[in-house]
Amino acid sequence: MEYQDLLIKPLYPVSYILSKSLGYLRLVRPANLLTAVADILAGIAISGFLHKAYTNYLDLLPVACLCLATIGLYGGGVVFNDVFDASLDKVERPERPIPSGLISRTQAVILGSYLFLVGILAAFTVGRVAGFIALSIMASALVYDKWGKHASWGPVNMGLCRGLNLLLGISLMEPVLQRYTWIAVIPVLYIAAVTAISRGEVYGGNIRTLRIAAVCYALVYGTIAVLAVANGHLLQASPFLLLFIYMTNAPLIKAMKDPVGPNIGKAVKGGILALVAMNAAWAAAFTSLPYAFTILILLPLSLLLARAFAVT
Repeated sequence: MEYQDLLIKPLYPVSYILSKSLGYLRLVRPANLLTAVADILAGIAISGFLHKAYTNYLDLLPVACLCLATIGLYGGGVVFNDVFDASLDKVERPERPIPSGLISRTQAVILGSYLFLVGILAAFTVGRVAGFIALSIMASALVYDKWGKHASWGPVNMGLCRGLNLLLGISLMEPVLQRYTWIAVIPVLYIAAVTAISRGEVYGGNIRTLRIAAVCYALVYGTIAVLAVANGHLLQASPFLLLFIYMTNAPLIKAMKDPVGPNIGKAVKGGILALVAMNAAWAAAFTSLPYAFTILILLPLSLLLARAFAVT
């Protein structure tokens, strides 16, 4: 018997395992996951948890659980997005993992379900309120993936997912959650605008939608600025707010001048990645400058991942 015959051959070649792993990563959109974590960190800043309830490192365990929860919930949502869009993607985006055959629909459903389960369980370890908010996020994501995406109310539905995600972070301090429940309207408005723009990503957009989005963006900027003034933090929030304004407006203005598919795609990508800057601005408006910079660190990481994995 030859020596080679004694070697145990691997069930799958390394190249297959790597390509499969990359396929799963492409499904969950890693760059976007960091923006969801930034939502949670911004919500925690608004809640005042770090000032009122944080006394030692063990107290940060609920923060870690909520970050894990949002990764599971967002990841599950985008995976099911591709599951429901598999037939359409065969025509418009055949290179994606499911239509290309790299990941089967069954495998994607299992992955998405597992991520949702992890997200919900992680949220319930923090508290019942957080758990029920997580269930609401999952329901909103599935409704959008299945029906909302192609309906007139879809952008608001998508925005609701982000609004609830911000509230998930605030839920660490339930009295504050009751006071600031209304603040979820701001990410709803912002993401509704980004989602409305994204509908022209393949075949091009229209100027009217882009102008409405610009107005929505302005309302978001203004609200953050007003709250920063109310908290006496306008000076420290201004750099983050200006970065947020630049990241959203630079590609949006370009798309307004020429609303072709690629420019619309850049405007959507800019709007999504700018969420980190927006959340840093929220943090600066409510808490310390170092904490805001901690959130902003996620931006270069998200931009780096956006080079390797699709954002939209």
